[in-house]
This record gives sequence, structure tokens and C-alpha cells, in this order.
Amino acid sequence: MGLGRPEAPPLEQFLAIGLDKRTAQNALVNQKVTANLLAVIKEAGVEMCDKTIGNLLYTVATKYPANALVHRPVLVNYVVSTKIKSSAQLDAALSFLTNVGPEPFELDKFEQACGIGVEVSPEEIQASVKAIVDENMDAILEQRYHINVGSLCGQVRKLQPWGDAKIVKEELDRKLFEILGEKTEADEKKPMKKKKEKPVKTEVQTTVATPPPSEEELNPYTIFPKPEDNYKVHTEIFYSDGSIWRCHNTRDLLDKHLKVTGGKVLTRFPPEPNGYLHIGHAKAMFIDFGLAKDRGGSCYLRFDDTNPEAEKTEYIDHIKEIVGWMGWEPFKITYTSDYFQDLYDLAVELIKKGLAYVDHQTPEEIKEYREKMMNSPWRDRPIDESLKLFDDMRRGLIEEGKATLRMKQDMQSDNKNMNDLIAYRIKFTPHPHAGDKWCIYPSYDYAHCIVDSLENITHSLCTLEFEIRRPSYYWLLVALGLYQPYVWEYSRLNISNTVMSKRKLNRLVTEKWVDGWDDPRLLTLAGLRRRGVSATAINSFIRGIGITRRF
Repeated sequence: MGLGRPEAPPLEQFLAIGLDKRTAQNALVNQKVTANLLAVIKEAGVEMCDKTIGNLLYTVATKYPANALVHRPVLVNYVVSTKIKSSAQLDAALSFLTNVGPEPFELDKFEQACGIGVEVSPEEIQASVKAIVDENMDAILEQRYHINVGSLCGQVRKLQPWGDAKIVKEELDRKLFEILGEKTEADEKKPMKKKKEKPVKTEVQTTVATPPPSEEELNPYTIFPKPEDNYKVHTEIFYSDGSIWRCHNTRDLLDKHLKVTGGKVLTRFPPEPNGYLHIGHAKAMFIDFGLAKDRGGSCYLRFDDTNPEAEKTEYIDHIKEIVGWMGWEPFKITYTSDYFQDLYDLAVELIKKGLAYVDHQTPEEIKEYREKMMNSPWRDRPIDESLKLFDDMRRGLIEEGKATLRMKQDMQSDNKNMNDLIAYRIKFTPHPHAGDKWCIYPSYDYAHCIVDSLENITHSLCTLEFEIRRPSYYWLLVALGLYQPYVWEYSRLNISNTVMSKRKLNRLVTEKWVDGWDDPRLLTLAGLRRRGVSATAINSFIRGIGITRRF
């Protein structure tokens, strides 16, 4: 009995369907994408195809809804037969199948939803482009070649959803050239962000100097205005001149908070489960759990699990075990992922308030625009458009790296990296705790403060490198009208002649330079325990160092 022809290596199969080498190599990095793409190629029954079909098959592999896998061969057949031949048609197909799920559906309704057989002539595209250009003529004449062409393309797509995107773009470019002529020197320059003459003012925050907090300041219930209500502090907030923001809850928010907590101190120890804990975490535990215990309060163990690519169940189990070994008993064990739906709903609310927008800049472009104090070209896109795109992100209809949700913070700062922080990004990666329900994940800067608020944390304790994030922390809570915890930073534990970075520790472990995370040569808590150091000795060492605001 003869053997069948052996399958080519995955990379060769990916290149054979027309993917560029970089995309093919990136697909191999992600096991789930690799498996999905190989399955889609097998369902397509093709060994080679042109680039257009290959890219559509790649999109099917990376975006296809998990709840409708039974129908994927049908969609693949429509792609291979070129009945579905554009990304717009494929997006419509994915949306249709997401809503259908595993249930049977009528092909004629599917084809109608995807524009199967609809031909849009060049003349129809030209007419639609002319209508949109005429509608936006004032803005075009004012902004010239700085006009957001992507937004204009989007408006044309609303008129001609099945039109060829390439022809639309070419016609728009031709029309703009016809109106504006050759680009001038001013057109070639990137628009500069207008500088504000005065610092941002607020009616919700106060500024204070940065000495360590007094005993009175450590009680968050003594720093608020009296119940004569409607009390607001008018002050100027400087972003990076050494001043810091302090919580300033309304009486209503504070009363609700006190009703839940009963006036007790609530802290949280929030490690990211992306590795084993080291001795630096022992100091954080000592402060988080110790302060709560000293004040008769409680401390959460909260897993800050917003980066599924780096997190593992192994690390979650280790952290639970090592916290107990260190002598601390959590009030509750929670996960940031427990709040993913709340976080998503609040992001939608932020967009509706005009305080967030979907952005398509690459990380390099974001960095460049921040350095030049320029707004993203998509910063002022319509709210309805951002809502639609954010929903597309949630449903997996946009590729990784093609869109993010950014907060419209409008903060002038020497630290440009803190302007318009990213709130959500796309990652087609299963989550160790939440499973595969989500393909968009909140950032630390977005999720951390909100979950602190939702859990009614009284003291949000963190190391000094997070002090620069304090304005963003309070900006977001004020924007959403949420309770604001009291933030207090302290110096981190640094030890010379050893490795304290989890990223570097992970490299030592994965590249087998050491014998696992509990290698006695490492200052991980598991390594110290294996060396014979007791938890009591570690806690005594931390107590002896003390707590200061100096590095």
C-alpha cells in the first residue's frame, strides 16, 4: 500500500498560498494561528493560490468566530471560488456567521449579507467619491493633503460597501490631486499639535507636594470635604513638575464606598502571572498585606492578567502557593479578567463621552507623533465610527496590530509616552483564566485603576516608577465618575549583583541557563526557599529595610 505525499512544512505551505514571508513567520510564532491556518488550507484543498485568496484565507484563520466552526468550510469554499473576493465581503461574512453561531442558515441570506454577485462599476465608485468629496470640500480646502483620507474612504464604503477598496483609494487620490494640485512644501510637513499656553485645569483634583504621607493622610476618610456637598477645588494640575494628584471623591461616591467597606482598609497585591515571584515581590506583599493587617483591614490577591501571551496557569498556581508560604492570607482571590465585561462596558461609555477613539497607528507612528506632540490622525473621528470599530475589534473582525482603543487624555507633558494611552489592543490568544471568549484585552493603564475602584480599594500601593502614571489613574476614574482610591508610592527593593527583572529571569529559565524558576542561585522566593531561607527570615529582612520614598 503506497504512502500519500508527505505534507510540506508549515512555512512552505503558508508561502505557497501567497503570504509574504514576514506574515508567514509571524503565524508560526502563535501555535493557535498556525493550527488554524493549516486547517483552513486543508479545508480549501489548495496547495498554491494567488496572494489575494491567500490573504483572505489567513484572515479566516485569524478572525473566524469560535462559535461557528461548523460553517468554516462553507466560507472557505466561497473564498477559494472567488465568490468572496474582498475584505469587505469577508468581514460581512464573518459578522453574519458570528451572529448565526452553530445553527443552520440559508445560503441566499448569507450571500445577500456578503454582497455575493454584486458588481460595482468604476462609474458608480467615481460618482460616490465625487459625492463624498463635495460633501467634505470645505475641510479638504482647509486641510489640503493633511485631510484624513482613511475617513473619506470609510464614507465612500458606506455608499458602496462592495466596491473595490483599491479603486476607491485611487479615485480619491485622483480627485484630491484634481482639486489641490501638486503637494506644496507645507503639505509635506506633518501637522504640529497646537501647544497650550497654560497647564490643564480641573475642578476635581488637588495638587500636593511629594513628602511621605502622614498618619492622618493614610486614613482616606479624613481628607475629603465635609458634607456641605458640591465642594470643588479649582487648581492647576502640572503633569510632571514633581506635583502629584490626590483622590477627591464626591460625598455621594464616598458614602457608597463606606457602605460597602464599613470604613475598613482594603488593599490589594496585584502580581501579573507571567513568572515566579522574586524577593522584590516580598516587599510588595509585606506592605500590601501588612498595612491591611495592621489597620484591621483586608487585602485582595488580584491577578493582573491582561496579557495572555505571557501568562500561564503554572504561574497562577505558584503565586497562590507562595503567598500562603510567606504567611499571608488573602481576603479574596480575584482576577482582572473577572471584570473584562465591566471594563469593556466602561470603554464603550468612554467612547460615547468622546474621551476615547479607535486608532490605526503603528507603535512606531505613535512614538513619533508623541515625540512631536502631534495628535493621531484618527483622534477626532466620529464617536459612532469608533463605537462600530471597537465592536469590530471585540468580534475579531480586525487583524492584530491594525487597531487600538486610545484614551483621549490631552495631557501636555515632558513624558510624551503618557499621552493618549492605549486602553485596548487586539490579541488572538486564548486566556489562561478567561478562555477564548475575548480577543481584545485591556491595558494595565486602563484596567488597573478601574478594578481598584470596582473592588473598593482604599489604598492603591505601588512602587515609585508608577508615580508618573498617577495623573492617568485619576483622569480615567474622574472621566467615568468612579470612586477614587488613595494612591501611595514607595521605593522598590533593589539588590545589587543579581537578577530582579522577571523578563530576564524568564530568559534564564527558558534558555536553560538555570535549573528552573526555583534554582537556588536565583532570588525568586521559590529559589530562596529551596536554598533553605525561611519565610520568617525574608519578612524580617523586609521589615529591617523599612519603607521610604527614596530609591
